[in-house]
Amino acid sequence: MSFNRPVPELPRARVSRRGAQRIEDGHVWVYRSDVISADGLPSGCLVAVTDERERLLGTAFYSSASQIAIRLLSRELINDLEGLLRTRIQEAVAYRERVVRDTDAYRLVFSEADFLPGLIVDRYNGLLSMQVLTQAMDAESARTVILSELSSLQPAAIIERVDPKIRELEQLPARSSGLVQGEKTSTIFSMNGVKFHFDALEGQKTGAFLDQRENYAAAAQYAHGEALDAFCYQGGFALHLAERCSKVTGADSSRPALEIADQNAALNGREIEWIEGNAFDLLHDYSHARKQYDTIVLDPPAFAKSKKNLHTALRGYKELNLRALKMLRPGGVLVSCSCSYHVSQADFLAVIAEAGRDVHRDLRLLELRSQAKDHPILINVPETAYLKCAILLVIR
Repeated sequence: MSFNRPVPELPRARVSRRGAQRIEDGHVWVYRSDVISADGLPSGCLVAVTDERERLLGTAFYSSASQIAIRLLSRELINDLEGLLRTRIQEAVAYRERVVRDTDAYRLVFSEADFLPGLIVDRYNGLLSMQVLTQAMDAESARTVILSELSSLQPAAIIERVDPKIRELEQLPARSSGLVQGEKTSTIFSMNGVKFHFDALEGQKTGAFLDQRENYAAAAQYAHGEALDAFCYQGGFALHLAERCSKVTGADSSRPALEIADQNAALNGREIEWIEGNAFDLLHDYSHARKQYDTIVLDPPAFAKSKKNLHTALRGYKELNLRALKMLRPGGVLVSCSCSYHVSQADFLAVIAEAGRDVHRDLRLLELRSQAKDHPILINVPETAYLKCAILLVIR
């Protein structure tokens, strides 16, 4: 990389040696603690990022509120932001055309992983569900480009899902979730031949857990006998297991999620038992009652939202896996997931191994998986890799 280029006529953000090294190492974030000077920069503006010696490092979005103060867009000078956003969205769409199979529901744009920091777009059949997470992407000029490009895909409707907490943290004006274009807010989509109801204004974030789509299919390959899907939400794993298992039970603490799961089961002609309850309590009670299964899926919400929660999270994962392993028959299959970025793959496997030793079960790792390919991972941005899915065989 050449550092002798002239700095463009853009507002400047100067970063520390550590911040500069982070960019040079391939990351795209600089934290506020590593910003030396950014006084008076407008919220969400485009900035030229320089190091302490005024060498240009790239062009970025600046946030006046987030602890991630700088989100790099390019290591080059940007003279046409509108053109860049259009190209990046088109590239994101083209990538999905290469890697997505057996579904009409997938993540179309994945923020930093598609070099579009602060923008998430999911497709559910003919509906597009978008979420804006940063000051820069919420600017009217950026929104106009985004909606223009999404409209060119000819969706039946575009819906915006709003996370009020994120907007508050980014110091953005309040906005309600709702239709941006079109009139349709619900549809039926399919993953791996399994059908699901989708209501764009209900459920979590932009909708279903599309990142598990390929893991649903992988788990179904090994599933057999009686199965339990803990934290089943709207039935993603349970419905896939039902194709292979003699009996499937899905458990979740959310009654609305279970009601949709039941509708999804009816849509696919499947008989599944749904249980409303706390999965920790359920696994505790079932293991003490010596209930036995041939397949168990553990797909809990993120336990570690930050590093300070890591120890508690690992303890929680161990407890869940220990209870599940007690309940699996020899030859049984455990599908254990973690969507906590702060829990590393090595730590996650170590916790499962420790749980297995504690209950004297020998485990064979069948597959170690991550998120679906439509949730791409940038090798230099480890935060884009968050999902772990271990499929294990209980030998005895």
